[in-house]
Amino acid sequence: MITTMLLVMLIHVALGLPLFLSLMTTAVVGFWFVGFDQMARIMPQQAFGGIDAFSLMAIPLFILAGNLMNNGQMTPRLLKLADRLVGHFRGGIGHVNVVSSVFFAGINGSAVADTSALGTLLVPGMRKAGFPGHYAAGLTAASSLIGPIVPPSIFMILYASQTGTSVGAMFLGGVVPGLLLGAAFMIMNVVYSSIHNVEPTSRRAGIAQIFEATVGALPALIAPFIIVAGIVMGIVTPTESGALTVAYVAAWGLLTGNLTPKTIWLSLKETSALTSAIFVIIAVSSIVSWQLAYADAPKSFTVMLEPFAENPILILLAISGVTFITGMFMEEVSALMLLTPIFVPIAAVSGIDPVHLGIVVTLNITIALITPPMGACIFVAAAVGKVDVARLFLAIWPFIFVALAVLFVIILMPGLTTWLPEMMK
Repeated sequence: MITTMLLVMLIHVALGLPLFLSLMTTAVVGFWFVGFDQMARIMPQQAFGGIDAFSLMAIPLFILAGNLMNNGQMTPRLLKLADRLVGHFRGGIGHVNVVSSVFFAGINGSAVADTSALGTLLVPGMRKAGFPGHYAAGLTAASSLIGPIVPPSIFMILYASQTGTSVGAMFLGGVVPGLLLGAAFMIMNVVYSSIHNVEPTSRRAGIAQIFEATVGALPALIAPFIIVAGIVMGIVTPTESGALTVAYVAAWGLLTGNLTPKTIWLSLKETSALTSAIFVIIAVSSIVSWQLAYADAPKSFTVMLEPFAENPILILLAISGVTFITGMFMEEVSALMLLTPIFVPIAAVSGIDPVHLGIVVTLNITIALITPPMGACIFVAAAVGKVDVARLFLAIWPFIFVALAVLFVIILMPGLTTWLPEMMK
């Protein structure tokens, strides 16, 4: 059953069928083994059950908050602050790219959105500073991976909804890995800029200039603290936190005149389109997940890894390998929804902390966003940076290896993900 469903899925993806249709077709084939008489009852039940979670209501709210910020002219303010902080270093605009991604990570938690917003402004600037187009596009796509790791994160909300893990703990667990990922890309940029003699793009800013830029960017910088602090302190749920963030961003934008009825309507349309796509995939993935559970896929995988059960590192490496390969050929939300129910029982047997597992899985899924042939951020970066996709497919691999090195460090050092959640208990 599992083999047949996998083959059907791969064939339809290879044929270019939209993902939700590929998953739906796979689900229909799965009922050939379960029994077609069960399909009319189980399919709608599982589809609705998959999206009937209160915590998932936070997803459209965080997406809307991010869109309101992007359309409310907060992007230039964040870029200006990043430039004042790191633009004077060698290869400065590359560092500005990474630091801006860290700032944007606290807004919407979407790597694709960050790639689109920052790539339009920074790729031309990096080219002008002397960086090749493929490197500029590659760094923009790679640094956007910080978005789903630093809170808020759509992937973490999905993981938490499936496992019962605290969203607040997941958000806190992603802070250090996200910053570590940003530091790794900045080190990579230093090495590249030194080898290719790329000069700084701006002069060292004074304290007054940094203070001015910080004040200008403060409305955007406050939003992540509203999100994380409210959840961690137990004042609000993730959904309520999302609603508060939307209200704060909308109020700020309207009072300053940066948001108009037209930009608000555009933000609502963008949010509706992305949210609809995510929830359709969640619904259909829930059907396939139920079928995999029916076929004892989690048990089979657990039995296969049983010889390594006493070594959490080997278990996490195996989980990472499966997730990485799956992410290369499957959309990230569906991969997360399908694999999480399989991995959680294995991790529990090995004594792996659920927050640590969630960060490892999230980072794996996120790396898939820049991994050929299906990495969405590659295509977005190529489009906004006007770079040949085939050329970017080759240029992106050094960034992938850097991200995998960070993943390996996180696997070896669980405390990087668990110490902050434990400290805040």
